[in-house]
Amino acid sequence: MKSRKRFDYAILVPVFVLVVFGLMMLASASSDLGKLKFDDAYYYLKHQVFYGLSIGIVGFLLGLFVPYRHYKKFSTLLLFLTIIGLILVFTPLGSSSGTAAERWIALGPITFQPSEILKLTFILYLAAWLSGARSNRGDNFWEGFMPFLAVCGVIGLLLILEKSTSSVIIIMFSALVVYFASGAKRQYVFYAVFLGVLLMSLLVVFTPYRFERIKTYFDHTSDVQGASYQTNQALITIGSGGIWGVGYGKSVAKQYLPEQIGDSIFAIIAEEFGFVGSTILITAFFFMVLRSYQLAKRVGDRFGRLLLVGFGTVIGIQVFVHIASNAKLIPLTGVPLPFVSYGGTALVVFLTMSGIMLNISKHA
Repeated sequence: MKSRKRFDYAILVPVFVLVVFGLMMLASASSDLGKLKFDDAYYYLKHQVFYGLSIGIVGFLLGLFVPYRHYKKFSTLLLFLTIIGLILVFTPLGSSSGTAAERWIALGPITFQPSEILKLTFILYLAAWLSGARSNRGDNFWEGFMPFLAVCGVIGLLLILEKSTSSVIIIMFSALVVYFASGAKRQYVFYAVFLGVLLMSLLVVFTPYRFERIKTYFDHTSDVQGASYQTNQALITIGSGGIWGVGYGKSVAKQYLPEQIGDSIFAIIAEEFGFVGSTILITAFFFMVLRSYQLAKRVGDRFGRLLLVGFGTVIGIQVFVHIASNAKLIPLTGVPLPFVSYGGTALVVFLTMSGIMLNISKHA
């Protein structure tokens, strides 16, 4: 296979810009919170750089320079270790992020989120499995569809027990896209979608806090100081930015908006940079995801093609869920904005994904 000697700048440039922009936004959005909690306006920025960006650069370089086909050999082991991490969340090593959800593993001063790592390792595993010796697994019911459902079921159950609904949506949707891209029969994809929607509907009906979120989505006046508060404030914050925004560092909502450095950071971006700035940000993500799909069509290697499709989908669906929940296009769900929101694990994962995508781009 002929190899291009240069990486694809249509992916490299957006990644660089988004990381720098994310640090800038974190410095702005977290300043008041840092002063209040730690008497240090740059506490969260420094934490993101030391525990997120520094490790993320290592992951990025590994993804960039280690031949991507090598990851195929270790994909099963990496997924197995990630599943062990998901299980350890329920042991004394597990901790929460201040909500009812148990999503973290704490090892002294270091914490990490297995469900974020899963977005990387599960796509690696699926791409390796579906591009194996039996390249037509996707269109075989017993050798393809049923094993696919089984592994999705195990992972989905662990995520549901962690109360990580957003991760279930992002990971399972991305897995389904990879499965479809592998050549799976459309009827199998339809079966999987139907089963997923049915199970998620039952989950919402029989878990009160999830049902409350759906209720809040359709009636934002039902609990204005409770479940509806974050949704209402995010909408007000987005609207207050107008066309051009109030200016960098001049956000007022960062003083009271819940999750202003994480799940609600897009609202702060819209307030400070307005409709124009928000549109530019969305466009950068859009072209990055679009480029990953374009490169996937040109890569001759099946494993590389499925990785590009999978990673591009993870980034795209996570951006959509984050922005849509802030804008109340979908019910509120906690998910960080890739490369931008506070969270070391997510930044490491997305930088590693980006490195692998650039690695594959040399062969497109």
